[in-house]
Amino acid sequence: MGSVPAPDDALVSELRSILGPDGLRVDSAERALVARDASVFDRGRSGPVCFPRSADQVRAVVLAAVRHGRAVVPRGAGTGLAGGAVPLGAPVVVALTRMNRILEVDVGARVAWVEPGVVNLDLTRHLRPLGFHFAPDPSSQQACTIGGNVANNSGGPHCLAYGVTTSHVLAVEVVLPDGEVALLGGLDPEPVGYDLRGAFVGGEGTLGIATRIAVRITPDPKAVRTLLLAFDSTVDAAETVGAVIAAGIVPAALEVMDRRITEAVERYVHAGYPTDAAAVLLAEVDGAPGEVGTGAERIADIGRAHGAVSVRVAADDTERAALWKGRKTAFGAVAQIAPNYYLHDTVVPRHALAEVLEEVYAIAARHDLVVVNVFHAGDGNLHPLLVFDRREPGIMERVLAAGSEIVSASLAAGGALSGEHGIGVEKRDYMPLMFGPDDLDHQNRLRRAFDPDCRANPGKVLPVGHSCADIQALERVPTGVWG
Repeated sequence: MGSVPAPDDALVSELRSILGPDGLRVDSAERALVARDASVFDRGRSGPVCFPRSADQVRAVVLAAVRHGRAVVPRGAGTGLAGGAVPLGAPVVVALTRMNRILEVDVGARVAWVEPGVVNLDLTRHLRPLGFHFAPDPSSQQACTIGGNVANNSGGPHCLAYGVTTSHVLAVEVVLPDGEVALLGGLDPEPVGYDLRGAFVGGEGTLGIATRIAVRITPDPKAVRTLLLAFDSTVDAAETVGAVIAAGIVPAALEVMDRRITEAVERYVHAGYPTDAAAVLLAEVDGAPGEVGTGAERIADIGRAHGAVSVRVAADDTERAALWKGRKTAFGAVAQIAPNYYLHDTVVPRHALAEVLEEVYAIAARHDLVVVNVFHAGDGNLHPLLVFDRREPGIMERVLAAGSEIVSASLAAGGALSGEHGIGVEKRDYMPLMFGPDDLDHQNRLRRAFDPDCRANPGKVLPVGHSCADIQALERVPTGVWG
């Protein structure tokens, strides 16, 4: 650890007494691991890394950090794509992966209490024998945690019909930045008072640390029908999506992939994706058997009317699972094209999907970059991936410049900065493009109501000019101690 000033020696000693010898890491290797997430951004600087096993230990860690004037950053699986879990200014990192218990499942009330480190897909696997599942299904659901889903208000392909994470969180037990414990929300249909639960979900760790979460569990549908439609143009696929919604159909999912990413996916999963199509639309309807059949037929008809050259219906659960494996592993499949990617997360109105997609391709061409598109088409949540090799000289400048233009094009079309990945550091400085000074001031006031000293995940979400306390929190950290 080197020569560490006395205050940090004291902090480390206190944290070790709280967590035990296996609950604290201060070695450079561990700190390097938690100094970045799955985004393209350079790593931050981590202080001591804590692995609590209980809410009491989380509270004790936060109180210790307060006594030593240190900021705190909560962390889940590190699958975030916006830099939200990247520690800035060498804070105390609270890794919640060991708090991974499913505490209680009440099928009658359709509620499960879980700890924040429970992996998203593990919860659904636990519920499957009971005939239930957890509806939010990010592409990273095999690794991402419920706590991270809460922090970013994560979505997923099936959130078109079922809603994003906030629709499935009833209550959150939180250790606030001053060490106090609060229960936000509740199991009553109409909890008394302000919806502080709603404020916390999507707060990206800037309002406190979740230690226990009550989530809504969803009954498995009686029937499911999955369709794969192929098109000769991405525009036709995008316009089909708008036509399906305009017809009053709300499928469980509507996902689009363009040719280049479809080719990569098919080489990986061998699910029968058509590699000669310019784009494919993966559509799923669920519900009562009769309704499902009718809905699938209507989507197929609308697709053909908008240029679908083929329509395939999954014959059974095995084929359906293979098609979804392709979609869920699409981001990993781009490694066949290049070793790195920059994934965006803007949202545009459905009527602007085709127009913005064309602009995304044009932006990539202007910067001499490869772009592939795979996105939640039903709710207009774009996921263009700029695919590149970081080792190429000057490539990051071109990638970031193209990314900035994609954000601007999405906002110009009436869109939003993020659909599910959060703001983090990636989109922090774009916030004034979407929000005026009064909006940002009120967001900062809300944050400071939870965290007056901005000790919770400082430097995230709000641009620096609208959150002076963030600068103060970072400047309080001794320089050179943990770098």
